[in-house]
Amino acid sequence: MPTTCGFPNCKFRSRYKGTEDPRHFYRVPKRPSILREKWLEAIGRTEETIVGQLRICSCHFPGGEKKEGDVPVPDPEVDPPIKVDLSGITTNGNSGVRNNRCHTDKSRKAKRPRMSVDKIEAIRHSAAAAAAMPSQKTTASPRPLVALLDGRDCSVEMPILKDVATVAFCDAQSTQEIHEKVLAEAVGAMLYHSITLAKEDLEKFHALRVIVRIGSGYDNVDIKAAGELGIAVCNVPVHGVEETADSTMSLILNVYRRTHWMAEMVKGGKKLVGAEQIREAGQGAMRIRGETLGVIGLGRVGTAVALRAKAFGFKVIFYDPYLSDGMEKSLGLTRVYTLQDLLFQSDCVTLHCSLNDHNHHLINEFTIKQMRQGAFLINTARGGLIDETALAQALKEGRIRAAALDVHENEPYTPTGSPLSDAPNLICTPHSAWYSDQSSLEVRESAAGEIRRAITGRMPQVLRNCVNKEYLVGGGWGEPELNGGSMTAAAAAFRYAAPPPMVVPQPAGGQPLVLENHGGSGVSQALNTSVAESMIVQPSPVKVEQDP
Repeated sequence: MPTTCGFPNCKFRSRYKGTEDPRHFYRVPKRPSILREKWLEAIGRTEETIVGQLRICSCHFPGGEKKEGDVPVPDPEVDPPIKVDLSGITTNGNSGVRNNRCHTDKSRKAKRPRMSVDKIEAIRHSAAAAAAMPSQKTTASPRPLVALLDGRDCSVEMPILKDVATVAFCDAQSTQEIHEKVLAEAVGAMLYHSITLAKEDLEKFHALRVIVRIGSGYDNVDIKAAGELGIAVCNVPVHGVEETADSTMSLILNVYRRTHWMAEMVKGGKKLVGAEQIREAGQGAMRIRGETLGVIGLGRVGTAVALRAKAFGFKVIFYDPYLSDGMEKSLGLTRVYTLQDLLFQSDCVTLHCSLNDHNHHLINEFTIKQMRQGAFLINTARGGLIDETALAQALKEGRIRAAALDVHENEPYTPTGSPLSDAPNLICTPHSAWYSDQSSLEVRESAAGEIRRAITGRMPQVLRNCVNKEYLVGGGWGEPELNGGSMTAAAAAFRYAAPPPMVVPQPAGGQPLVLENHGGSGVSQALNTSVAESMIVQPSPVKVEQDP
């Protein structure tokens, strides 16, 4: 069986028959203890999480060979080597004993005198008395276990949590791949978006008290079921706001100026000479100034996109029934109060709302017909907001001129078997709009900080971004297990009481619809399709003409 290197982020496996890779493996040393501690610290492990079969490949040592006292590093060509001086340490189990002892009688310490029989008996009696009093016996409580469920790199989280918790990684795509020890003992869990935790998955964890989503969206966790089980769910709402807004503008510019397709033509060897060939290749490119951009969901990312779009000359309108009145004045934007109005007025529609059961396939065959002929569609929010079959058909018919999607219903996205596989004028990216080197580091530090607050403070008061507090109050969260703090039910109900409902203005003749106010949420809360139904799906006596 091939061996896999246990160093974080190293994917090297032992060579198979017929390969030429000269690397080999070294075991984690058992002694001396100081060298073992340095190795464990370098690979992000502890005595509780180390396994006997763990090996480190030779590429983590200078020159590709481990010498006495060497400690592995991520990249010997970039990182300075680490070496432990073992010259004065023996390896026969008596670490710390010097080899260069002086053998003269004068340098030796005087032997301790033997105890008298009476003193020995006194010590025995005191030990027996202590054994007879178990109530005074104190045992050190084990540190809580925190697991990274769908990743293996804990190099950022480890320094933040190592003094309060034991950190382990699972690198799992489902709960079936998670180790039994994690399911039985983990009190905290961190996850990205590649694993889903439904109610039946959450019930497999026996000690779990807090989940932190390393990102802003949390539609891959059943927050209601988690609350009923006494599990707090948190997110990092400030995660990748600037990056996602910049990526959204990049996609908008690409579909308007057709930069992506023109670059593909040049890459494919097509020679464009003269104005007529450029005109033919760039057919459909549009001027931006004066165009109307419709933003669905004016949360953090939606606001950042709107402000950037204004600088390019867009007229920006938005639809968000959860946003309090007056925000449009402070931002210099135009607000519409129905989804139908936004779709009808917009030359380009961009989605920036979260996903839930109510707004699944918000953009579907019917709502696409409400859009202007030849409009553009951008989605960097959640893939389930768009019916991909209806979008593919609209692209083929030319009703939608071009679309750019960073998120898809099934991820990771592969064209094989997807309804979008043969759709024209489509840009697809792999859910990467959030990423930059800076945002990746910040989101992991924030997630680890939230776990640390949960372990060292009183829950759920200390949690900054708990998204299921209303379910925790009803779930009997009176005495958290992590830290022993408590909170009375009356105090919790007062502190986490929901704000009063907000009535969204309706078209003339319609019944007022009362919506739950999610104010203060980082990303604009999911738009309720009941709003769309009351404004669009219901037949209207007035016929709406589509723009040419």
